[in-house]
Amino acid sequence: MRYYLIAGEPSGDLHGANLMRGILKADPAAAFRFWGGDMMAAAGGRGNLAKHYRDTSFFGIAEVVRNLPTILGQFGECRRDIEAFRPDVLILIDYPGFNMRMARFAHTRGIPVFYYIAPKVWAWKEWRVKQLRRHVDRLYTIFPFEQEYFRSKGIEPHFHGNPLVDAIAARRASFPTPGEFRRRHGLDDRPVVALLAGSRRSEIRANLRFMAEIARRIPDRQFVVAGVSWIDRAEYDRITEGMPVTTVCDATYELLAIAEAAVVTSGTATLETALIGTPEVVVYGVPWLYEKLKPYVLKIPYVSLVNLNLGFEAVREIVEHNPSPAAAEAELRSILTGGADRDRMLRDFGRLRTMMGEVGVSDRAAADMVAALGKDSKESK
Repeated sequence: MRYYLIAGEPSGDLHGANLMRGILKADPAAAFRFWGGDMMAAAGGRGNLAKHYRDTSFFGIAEVVRNLPTILGQFGECRRDIEAFRPDVLILIDYPGFNMRMARFAHTRGIPVFYYIAPKVWAWKEWRVKQLRRHVDRLYTIFPFEQEYFRSKGIEPHFHGNPLVDAIAARRASFPTPGEFRRRHGLDDRPVVALLAGSRRSEIRANLRFMAEIARRIPDRQFVVAGVSWIDRAEYDRITEGMPVTTVCDATYELLAIAEAAVVTSGTATLETALIGTPEVVVYGVPWLYEKLKPYVLKIPYVSLVNLNLGFEAVREIVEHNPSPAAAEAELRSILTGGADRDRMLRDFGRLRTMMGEVGVSDRAAADMVAALGKDSKESK
């Protein structure tokens, strides 16, 4: 069968690549065409990569407005490419701003639409539920709590676990020893606290300086920033100038694996940190207006995926305008070795790992997709 996949971010590229490998196990003759990145190209053939996500990623209202002609052109480019490829299914991976439009287009052309990693409509833009119900044939969720939510909206979700389980397991096999990691990145022997300030410039500018301030207060720990290579190293250095921190790029999982604890922004990183087993504090600096409007616009009780899935505040969330370094320091000290909350948090993380499913999530989802397509094909004859 012929599979067209669309991912627009690094995380989608990772999960898309694992899904493609799973599809090949269930359908060895699978033919791929996709928008994604280097990992998907390695799994499905570089010649089948129609567009790299680095050419499609625009964040923030100003950047979107500035690049609007390009974005509108890419919608048309993708539609034409889908029609030329004539896929048996369109598989959308997160990236809802772009993918919801492609879902509507494919649906009108009679192409089955599978949405892998459902949009987070339970947090914002709930009006997209109607579009999902109308244009998506099969919705794959990655969080247990989403099952009840989508059923309440008239959509039957398919949950096979969270693909981060596979991503972490694959990387864990090649983790360096703590000593090797320290030597490779010039770290000393002090216990490490990881700082995960986000992967977008706006997040890093909003959070990293505050996170680095905590390092001044706990000098017997070594604070290390988890950087990403698509943001210039000089930008990290400028924000943390004069602060006792070090930056390590493109080694977030390895850093978390040796870290005693972590300070993390909201988002997927909170779940990754917990699944690796590193105690964490969630800190996110928000604009003044957002803090005032939060009770009225935020539809969820927590911003951390750890807390959302567990249903209670397992990790402390400090989400406010100008967060207090003293408050963050107190919360961090409580989860360092010997801290009052450390053992309890690690037990909660164990429970969370069970909820996220066993290794093989991508293979199970892929097998389900292939089976569903085969069933639909037989029924249409």
